[in-house]
Amino acid sequence: MRESGKRELISWIQSIAIAFVIAIVIRQFLFTPVVVSGQSMQPTFEDANKVVISKIYKINRFDMIVFHAPNSDDDFIKRVIGMPGDVVVMKDDKLYINGEEYVEDYIQEEKDKINDGQKLTQDFEVEVPAGYLFVLGDNRRNSTDSRIIGCIDEKTVVGSVKFRFYPFNEIGVPK
Repeated sequence: MRESGKRELISWIQSIAIAFVIAIVIRQFLFTPVVVSGQSMQPTFEDANKVVISKIYKINRFDMIVFHAPNSDDDFIKRVIGMPGDVVVMKDDKLYINGEEYVEDYIQEEKDKINDGQKLTQDFEVEVPAGYLFVLGDNRRNSTDSRIIGCIDEKTVVGSVKFRFYPFNEIGVPK
């Protein structure tokens, strides 16, 4: 092999190695893809949707997060409803946080499908402890969320959902 051919081969190997290291660092510390499993976030996410989560985040109310579920090997994706110190009340399918009513546009489609006199979300009241979050799935009738597993420790959060990349007809920032 000629000297110029060896140099070019070494250059290619170095470039590939650097790209590989950068990809690992990005996935480990910045962004990672996640596959949605189950129906708990319908209609926002369907089973097998693919999203990108950011591992550098500041959690805000109504953000969608991925966290290590307690008593499970699975990670869950849910919507943050209550922040530390909040008092969250659901009464007659209306959400109140610290006494202020919030409209949940992301579940309105599901509310419109139920019969008069029925509720999408059963009534509850909870005070969120310091260092914890209260999370709910958008599919309120079929979601293992804080109503069942309790408030989740902020330390269990893996990341915040930033982008949906599958299915292709729904690519974009989820609401």
